[in-house]
Amino acid sequence: MEEKTSVWKRLRSSREVSLVLILVIMLIAVECIQYFGGNGHFLSPTNIGQIFRNNALTMLMALGMLCVLLTAGIDISIASTLGFCGMVVGMLQKNHICQNTLLLFLLAAVIGLGCGLLNGLIIAKCHIAPIIVSMGFMYIWRGLAYVVSGNQWASGADVAHFAEFGKDGSAGPYIVLIVAYVAFFIIMKWTRFGRRIYAVGSNSEAASVSGINVDRVLISVYMIMGFLAGLSGALSVSIYASAQPNMQYGKEMDVIAACVIGGVSMNGGRGSVVGTFLGALFYAVLAKALPLVGLDSIWQNLIKGVVVLAVVLLNTLTQRAMDRSNLERREM
Repeated sequence: MEEKTSVWKRLRSSREVSLVLILVIMLIAVECIQYFGGNGHFLSPTNIGQIFRNNALTMLMALGMLCVLLTAGIDISIASTLGFCGMVVGMLQKNHICQNTLLLFLLAAVIGLGCGLLNGLIIAKCHIAPIIVSMGFMYIWRGLAYVVSGNQWASGADVAHFAEFGKDGSAGPYIVLIVAYVAFFIIMKWTRFGRRIYAVGSNSEAASVSGINVDRVLISVYMIMGFLAGLSGALSVSIYASAQPNMQYGKEMDVIAACVIGGVSMNGGRGSVVGTFLGALFYAVLAKALPLVGLDSIWQNLIKGVVVLAVVLLNTLTQRAMDRSNLERREM
């Protein structure tokens, strides 16, 4: 009996496990509503594929936002960076300057890296609040997207070859996600750089005293965020077969929500790649499920907000349970 209690206590005190349980319950509920409503299976291979493909951008950028939030920072310019990089990729194809898929992805990622570098330099060296800096760049990058477009847009015909990578049924987006999550899991769990990110977010002064170059870490995480936002810009053009200056407007809120649902603390120092994936997956399933269960569009955002707040509240209570458990062990 004591062993069972101990197992239950460990399960209850895990953010990831609690989120998995909520996700499973939600999937079962939606599957039942769909099936008994005569609308087929929600958990069909087609639906599952669409959930990942349609939310690949959120899932990919959530990894960069994880790194930023772990340092107690934030970047609300990522959707604008995505739009700017995606517009560059689209116009290069429209004007027949470059048609090479790999080269276009690399170019978008490098431009995004540069955007992140500027973000990080000003935040780290000028000691300005990240939300202020990224807010300024949010308008700058979106404005540059309109400048690059020249009041035009890249249509499906313009990016037809590039769209083969992200079209429905292609493995491209899934390969990008798998490689990114495996790489970040290894980096954050087993490398010195990953430990330094957690250290800076937990206590930047203590990290500095211990010999960690805090400015370098801060600049690095914003560069990572920019790199992934740029990559997502190219991926967006490939998946949706078009490039417009206002593409993915407001996407930064989805990315931040996915991280927070996954248990990433906005105060820094707490969060994991597994939790981020689960948070992004939860948000993706919720976005897919709400229209399918028959809710009107005017209610969908309301329900989404309530569910997100409920999950965040559960994460907070779980974290407090973990803190109490750790304190009890130290006292013993």
